Amino acid sequence: MNRFDETVQAQAGGSLDCTGIETLQVNLGLVCNQSCSHCHVGASPSRTEAMDRRTMELVIRAAELARPGLVDLTGGAPELNPGFGWLVEALTAEGHAVQVRTNLTALLTPGLERLPELLMGHGVGLVASMPCYLEENVSAQRGDRAYAGSVEAIRRLNALGYGINPALQLDLVYNPGGAFLPPGQAGLEADYRRELGKRFGLSFTRLLTITNMPIGRFWAEMKRARRDEEYLRLLEESFNPGTLDGLMCRHQVSVGWDGTLYDCDFNLALGLPVDLNAPGHVREFDPDALSGRRIVTGTHCFGCTAGCGSSCRGALV
Repeated sequence: MNRFDETVQAQAGGSLDCTGIETLQVNLGLVCNQSCSHCHVGASPSRTEAMDRRTMELVIRAAELARPGLVDLTGGAPELNPGFGWLVEALTAEGHAVQVRTNLTALLTPGLERLPELLMGHGVGLVASMPCYLEENVSAQRGDRAYAGSVEAIRRLNALGYGINPALQLDLVYNPGGAFLPPGQAGLEADYRRELGKRFGLSFTRLLTITNMPIGRFWAEMKRARRDEEYLRLLEESFNPGTLDGLMCRHQVSVGWDGTLYDCDFNLALGLPVDLNAPGHVREFDPDALSGRRIVTGTHCFGCTAGCGSSCRGALV
């Protein structure tokens, strides 16, 4: 039993278990047009891992079996997978609500100019990385020109009704630029609306705050700066038992680009598949067996339970 399990046991009197599959999260690969300093999966233009068509077909079958409230497509930059458009169309044709996690600049890739229209036409929701409303902070995490590209992408999406029409969700995602927890989500959302509206006339649906997890590139930087122990201590001391019911791992299954099943995208990044007593690959997908599984945890899980909590849907409390 690791420190996180011990803490959950002491606070909640039991283990952390899945309570149902409300979200089917699908990682389409690690190929990306950026190499962000906070990326937990280490995505970049040099990566080659990508979900193939056969695995996508198994994902569609899994969605039919589970009938989740949402199919959440992520990466890397999921838009760069050659089968991305086909998968979106196939899922929405079966009546599934689909959401895509985008870094925004991937939507400007030559050859993908019509992709926003395709997403709009199928009512696909967007969750877009925008780690700050200040250019210098975005550039520090995502590289030069990422800020200008992100602004341009939001402008094009707004022109299609994203972030304006309630049926076309455009959520922005903030993550801290250092070894600290996100500020209050509501207050920061007001700051984003004011600054992005005043500077560029941009609109969005809501802001989500996500804590930097002690994994991936962010964690490597913390170790280089010798701030890793300090950051872990902050996460552990900020443990909030009120976040446990809302943890994303308790309400979803994450499918890796090769079909391996995980409790969340963070466990995917660490190579920690679902519990051995549960089906381990999307070809063996069994909603009943997966719904009652025990969650595989580690010290990194303190990142999701610190402060107001953190999930793919933002703060938890």
